[in-house]
Amino acid sequence: MDAIQQSDAARPVLEGPDIARVLTRIAHEIVERAKGADDVVLLGIPTRGVFLARRLADKLEQITGRAMPVGSLDITMYRDDLRLRPARTLARTDIPGDGIDGRLVVLVDDVLFSGRTIRAALDALGDIGRPRAVQLAVLVDRGHRELPIRADYVGKNLPTSLRETVKVQLAEEDGRDAVLLGLREPAPSVPGER
Repeated sequence: MDAIQQSDAARPVLEGPDIARVLTRIAHEIVERAKGADDVVLLGIPTRGVFLARRLADKLEQITGRAMPVGSLDITMYRDDLRLRPARTLARTDIPGDGIDGRLVVLVDDVLFSGRTIRAALDALGDIGRPRAVQLAVLVDRGHRELPIRADYVGKNLPTSLRETVKVQLAEEDGRDAVLLGLREPAPSVPGER
């Protein structure tokens, strides 16, 4: 995620109660679309997608009365920007229980932007097994797709400009729940250039 200027330009567009409501709505939509969610497996994309997947699993359990299999899917080695960015630590892929073969996999991420992260996740899934179907749940869809990918479940559609950044904060990682909209920090100027 891009850095957000620490100024009045970063403003919350979702707060904790909003995020809880959105996840409840998405959980109900999953149950409705999956006709009970009997074969659903939730896989979060690290880091914040994993926390969101766990929260969704809790909400799905409240609705259905059954524990939902939830895990994580590390996409680091499947990214198309590996050579453009500094080295990163590998997250852990954790596929629950009976795996994903023949199951409905719901990928969970915090922000949908260009679609490249989801393309990498689909590639990673292909190496793990063969799900019956794959769906995508995101907390925020900010637009600007570079690939033909769309989310099946969206918490909030947030049209943005490319000058703006979207930062998701979750209590498990950041100590609070919020979605912040801010301005991208300007690139440092090079002396002598105009």
